[in-house]
Amino acid sequence: MFLLITVGINSGIQKFLIFNCLFLGLISSCVPEADRQSHQAEIIISAATSMQNALEEIKILYQQKHPQAKIVFNFGSSGSLQHQIEQGAAVDLFISAAPQQMNHLAAKKLLLSQTRHDLAQNKMVLIVPRNNQSIDSFADLAEQSVEQIALGEPTTVPAGKYAQEILTSLDLIDEVKPKAIYGTDVRQVFNYVATGNTEAGIVYRTEALDNQEVKIVDIAPENTYSPIVYPVAIIKQSKNIQAAKQVLQFLLTKEAQAIFQRNGFTPLSRK
Repeated sequence: MFLLITVGINSGIQKFLIFNCLFLGLISSCVPEADRQSHQAEIIISAATSMQNALEEIKILYQQKHPQAKIVFNFGSSGSLQHQIEQGAAVDLFISAAPQQMNHLAAKKLLLSQTRHDLAQNKMVLIVPRNNQSIDSFADLAEQSVEQIALGEPTTVPAGKYAQEILTSLDLIDEVKPKAIYGTDVRQVFNYVATGNTEAGIVYRTEALDNQEVKIVDIAPENTYSPIVYPVAIIKQSKNIQAAKQVLQFLLTKEAQAIFQRNGFTPLSRK
């Protein structure tokens, strides 16, 4: 809405000013709401740590197409992010490393209806420091010579839950538990191994690809753990729903999915 004061202005200038104000107001009203929000709003995305590299790359591409858009990431363990959302944290989009956390939010009616999608899948691998020569497989974790193994905290870190499933399926859980050093997210688990603080760790394949500090020595059989699916959804209390929808749709495009694939994920979107 425009307030135009024209007292003391001659009629020609007065008409010109009124026309311009009306014209600018008309232009503003013709810009789609989604575009106005995407240009002005700060979109906050809470996402599993394992998505960080891919999402940072996608952000660059998105902002090339939408120069005025601003995306802010909050990375962490899926369980911690879930609790933040439940406690009212300002979040527009949530990407979890497992359906469990998203299911909890859905049960509490905290997700915007019909915005949930499955983005990508991942795999679990066993990693060791690059110079390690004594561990070649999951079975080696039971050896007495192996003293410390990095795992995610299974109650809050999906990678930890998957690791627990793998070790249970391979009948190694009793031997490994006393050796476990737990991380608060999968990146911390990776760092324990990369710095040599533990002799091995179980992480997502995407964490270890093309890394010079660690090496993958074994890939967990897919029948030993639940499928690793990354769901995404808009949070119902988002103050930027239209802009969030635009970002969500971009995450499902072939361009974004190609970036996920380049970072080691298996894309699930068909768009």
